[in-house]
Amino acid sequence: MTRTRFLAAGLLLAAVVPLAACGGSSDPLAPATSAAGATGGSTAAAGSVTVGSADFPEAALLGEIYAQALEAKGMTVKRQFNIGSRETYLKAITGGEVDVLPEYTGSLLNYFDKNAKVTAPDEVFAALQKALPQGLSVLDKSAAEDKNSLVVTKDTAGQWSLKAIPDLAAHQAELSIGAPPEFKTRQQGLVGLKSVYNIVPNEFRPLQSQATVEALKNGQVKAANIFSTDPSIAANGFVVLEDPKSLFGSDNVVPLVRTEKADSLKAALNAVSAKLDTPALADMVKQVVVDKKDAAEVAKTWLASS
Repeated sequence: MTRTRFLAAGLLLAAVVPLAACGGSSDPLAPATSAAGATGGSTAAAGSVTVGSADFPEAALLGEIYAQALEAKGMTVKRQFNIGSRETYLKAITGGEVDVLPEYTGSLLNYFDKNAKVTAPDEVFAALQKALPQGLSVLDKSAAEDKNSLVVTKDTAGQWSLKAIPDLAAHQAELSIGAPPEFKTRQQGLVGLKSVYNIVPNEFRPLQSQATVEALKNGQVKAANIFSTDPSIAANGFVVLEDPKSLFGSDNVVPLVRTEKADSLKAALNAVSAKLDTPALADMVKQVVVDKKDAAEVAKTWLASS
């Protein structure tokens, strides 16, 4: 999944105070309790896990939420956030360097099955479960969704009469697109723009993080790949182009795990997925990216209030 965001500070903290109890022992998000009744439980019994993430703030924030939820159940957690793009962090999980990381259903399905046609959330999730290679599994998906999108400024939308992605076809000679480098070769990128909408931009500018937003604001590109929960869209009044043929499909947040770890992780992480929705995710991303709050504290507050 491509993302257009700058890296938030404080996401690499390795030590986080475990989540305070937020309910009885029946709550999977509540801290584990030992036989003697003390919170914390047996770390040895609970086991250890390495939580990874992609290299953008939302992914690392979600990784922090997963990490704290697991710590609340008595597990020893190592954090390995901001690993890189999907091409890089999937090597880390298949190689056993990490055990779990936040993923996105549609983008991950498209990575493993470039011919996938399904777009509805449940259909995408079912297809993803079948497409995963041996050794990898997904736990329950959340209602929270963060999708790829193509956005333009209000000025460009007005000048070119843009409402939807197909409207760009009449302006291909002038069209420049800014996006992370991997957008060039992905189906949910230039490949799909050509095959689904028959659109080929005159120029593609590979840009990382906040540079994509700045390039769009400054007129260096006419359109940009920015994710739907990115606070820069509302902050700058960008126009998200409609995607009538569902090139970008459904993209629900889901934990990707090594299969051998699934049983030990599913109670805590399925509880997170059951409570995570798009408004909550977008608000937390804003707190980290715009308000400059520490991701660990944002995660802790959300878990405590869930």
